[in-house]
Amino acid sequence: MNDIDIVPIAEQHIDGFHQALDTVARERRYLTFLEAPPLESTRAFVRDMIDNGHSQFVAIADGAVAGWCDIRRHAQPIHAHGGALGMGILPAFRGKGLGERLIRTTIEDAQSKGLVRIELNVHADNARAIRLYERVGFVREGIGKDFVCIDGRYLDVISMAIVRR
Repeated sequence: MNDIDIVPIAEQHIDGFHQALDTVARERRYLTFLEAPPLESTRAFVRDMIDNGHSQFVAIADGAVAGWCDIRRHAQPIHAHGGALGMGILPAFRGKGLGERLIRTTIEDAQSKGLVRIELNVHADNARAIRLYERVGFVREGIGKDFVCIDGRYLDVISMAIVRR
């Protein structure tokens, strides 16, 4: 798994990021999307992340995006010390330590830019992700009951955060 590079996202990664996002979204299990937004919306999102210095990294395997992790600083001044984390890994690359490499790189970058609080929401049935988040220091802060409904199936969501001052 060490032959996969973790790099800051760049313009040339946008199409691959969009494809990876769509693949994970269409699994209908992990993300708040059921499919990726249109490519132009994804392009605008990534350009905004780059232009505003938000932390976003991609895992590159054989020239293709195999996963991503991003932390977007909150816009409101009273919340600007924190940001929200999102990530995904293509199915073939799961369970091999790539998620931990990605999340640690992204958290370190965000904290170097002054973020104190990083938060996320995870579906309560996503045990693998919850273990990863706890392993890198996230703690559970609350549960949203029936927070998500996918194909008529209601899921709780666990809110987690890591705070370092």
